[in-house]
Parts: sequence; structure tokens; C-alpha cells
Amino acid sequence: MMPLRYLQMDVFADRPGAGNPLGAVIEGERFAPSQMQAFAAWTNLSETIFLLPPTAPEADYRVRIFTPRQELPFAGHPSVGAAWAVIDAELVSPGKTRLVQECAAGLLPVEIGYDGERRLPNVRAPRARRIGGGELASALLDAATRHMKAGVLEHALWENGPRWWLIELADAEAVRMLQPDLAAIAALTEATGAVGLAVHAPEDREGHHLAVRAFCPADNIPEDPVTGSAQASIGARLAAADRLPGRDGTYIGSQGRELGRDGRVSVRVDAMGEVWIGGEVQPVIRGTVAW
Repeated sequence: MMPLRYLQMDVFADRPGAGNPLGAVIEGERFAPSQMQAFAAWTNLSETIFLLPPTAPEADYRVRIFTPRQELPFAGHPSVGAAWAVIDAELVSPGKTRLVQECAAGLLPVEIGYDGERRLPNVRAPRARRIGGGELASALLDAATRHMKAGVLEHALWENGPRWWLIELADAEAVRMLQPDLAAIAALTEATGAVGLAVHAPEDREGHHLAVRAFCPADNIPEDPVTGSAQASIGARLAAADRLPGRDGTYIGSQGRELGRDGRVSVRVDAMGEVWIGGEVQPVIRGTVAW
């Protein structure tokens, strides 16, 4: 097989080694879906993406997103990384500042900002909504959150492509010091079709406004370093409760510190209630893959 271009990035990172790593196969159309899943399992990153030509005429590119276990309709750091990668790989016209991403969740607008030489993608997440967890959820939720110091908002299951259990804790210290029951979280998420469980609390310090952690043990990811889809659902949830931190609908979420991968997610809720997520991307590995 002819080698294909491969790029590995750290997303939501101000330096290599921070944020959340992402693998990207540039000529993804040359992989069969079964090969995509096998390759994503082999990389063993939280997500691996495959960039493909769009099928919708209004889209600039298409992306398929895989964890080591399953394909996702949408995920945050893969979408931000995909937007960065298609420009880097010259798959779109240079200089474009507005793109449209095609993925299993639909067509998502992308805005490309610049801070000097830094390219800063911002992706509009699919609209999040609260959903029911089913009859089994109550007992499993109690077990998964038994030792958590709860905040004001009710524990709830939200969906913006992937499903996330969102748990507000009493304060940032409760988030930072949490020792999660991963077996109970895995049982809850598997029973309710959720990707994971995310905890959050206000933390207005050190250039950010919210402390976040996310756990995905059913996908063999005990803790995800930085999670754009969960951060977007949290933003939608806080907006619905009129509890957005920051200013003018924009704030920074901090995640990954406990793993030594301190990341920053820019979250913006616009006038239409749409949630945008963005951040810095650091290219770490450039090369080819033969599979």
C-alpha cells in the first residue's frame, strides 16, 4: 500500500505535551471503515480521525471520528483538530476563515481565527439537549456519584452527538481532588449509551473560569485529558440555567491538569444559543502510515 500522510497533534494545548492528543490520517478515503476502527484501536489514542472528500456540496471536508472502541458522530477535540489539519494539509483553499465540516452529526460551521502565526479553529457543536436516562439510570447514577460532593444543578444526561452524564460539583476542589469509581461509571455509561461522565465547577483563576474532568472507562479511557463535546454540553447546560461564567457568553474551561496535560477550551454561547468550542493546536508528529 502507498504510504498515507499522517499527522499527530495536541489539541486545546498551548505547548506540545499538553491538551488531548489526536491522530489524523489525511487521505482517509483509502481506508475501509473496518480498517479505520482497527487503526484507531492500534493508535490507542482517545480519538483518531480520517479526513475524506465531502459528500455534501456545501461542505469543505468530511471527517470520521473513532475511539479505540467505536465511531462517534461528533467529538470536540477531533473537530477542532480536523479544521487545523485540513488547512495544514492544503485540503482547502488557503486563507479561508470560514469552513463547513461534514461529519456523522451533520454539517458544522467552523471559524478560523489567527493570533499572529497561531491558527485558532472554532467549531459550532451540534445543539445539545437533555435526555432521559431510562429506568436503570437512577440506581446506577447513585452508585457512580455516591462519593461526589454535589453542586446546585441536578445530575443529568445530555446529548450533542455523544451522550454525557454531567455532574456539577460543589466547588473546584471537589473536581480537582475527585477519586472516581470507574467501575460504577462504566456500568452507568454502558447502560445509558453514554460516552462518559463529566464533572465541573466554577474556578475563576489562572486564566480560566471552569474546572472540568471527564471519565470514559467503558472505552478504556479512565480519564480523558480534554473533552470538547463534554465542554460544549456543559456550556449549553450552564446557558440554560443562566449560570454562564466569564463575560459576554464566553469563558475558558480548564481540563487535563490532573493528568499532567493541562488544556484550555474556549467556549462561546452565541446570541442564538449555539455553542462554539475552540483552542490552540500543536503539531507534534508528521509522517506517513502504511496499513
